[in-house]
Amino acid sequence: MTSQRKNEQIIKIAVVGDIHDQWEADDAIALQQLGIDLVLFVGDFGNESVNVVRAIAAVDLPKACVFGNHDAWYSASDWGKQKCPYDRTKEDWVQDQIDLLAETHVGYGKLDFPALDLTVIGSRPFSWGGNVWKNAEFYKERFGVTSFAESAAKMIAATKSAACETVIFLGHNGPVGLGDRPEDPCGKDWQPIGGDYGDPDLAEAIASARSFGKTIPLVTFGHMHHSLRHTKQYLRKAIFASDGTVYLNAARVPRIIQNNQERWRNFSIVSLQAGLVSQVSLVWVGQDFAVVSEEIIYQSANQVVQPA
Repeated sequence: MTSQRKNEQIIKIAVVGDIHDQWEADDAIALQQLGIDLVLFVGDFGNESVNVVRAIAAVDLPKACVFGNHDAWYSASDWGKQKCPYDRTKEDWVQDQIDLLAETHVGYGKLDFPALDLTVIGSRPFSWGGNVWKNAEFYKERFGVTSFAESAAKMIAATKSAACETVIFLGHNGPVGLGDRPEDPCGKDWQPIGGDYGDPDLAEAIASARSFGKTIPLVTFGHMHHSLRHTKQYLRKAIFASDGTVYLNAARVPRIIQNNQERWRNFSIVSLQAGLVSQVSLVWVGQDFAVVSEEIIYQSANQVVQPA
């Protein structure tokens, strides 16, 4: 593909927010019907839900995935280990999930998509968010990482190895720096209310990527649900845009709802062209796989309309 055709190409990306066991065979069909070029999964498939991850691994589309805190629910913390429903001396559901996703798991790594002229960089897998280094034993044993600085270094190394100049950062939690109000994309909505709960290591990796001259049209994540814990009067902000980068929190939970006699399933759709995000919309797909609701939540001033 020539560089001119790449610039004209409109890439349609589906971001699947926190699943929490809400994944069905119809979801994979819906993605095909939507004409998606790339699917990004932000993690929290379930509480170490190996069967859900197995279904995600079978999705027959270009994809990249990271794991969320729930994907190590029984393995990362002392609290979780006490509630573990299986014998951890005989089974390792965390490793089972990692093995199932294989190279599509980009946590602390990257995956090049030459046909799309972009690379997806994965942030710290299994993130709980915030500026305190949590689950130290888990990260040391699984990844040889003992601090935010070492965590950022892994992401920076992955960025340096990216084959493409346009990179997308995919995380479970977003970076620090997107606001400290409870309704901000990574804002703390539990007591004490307020504060930026973003990941400092991801923010450092993004800054380094900019210093390398990388184009970063999109940073996408989930973790902080759209419905706020302290109020139902308004929802969490899904979008933050700065310096040519759109930050998207795709955690619309629950992502499958019952609407009268139909089941509706949610995806965030990102249109990417010439290294820029032109539009982001929140869509709900009905039982006949048609879009039954679409809310445009971001539109660039220079949006290019796709020819019919």
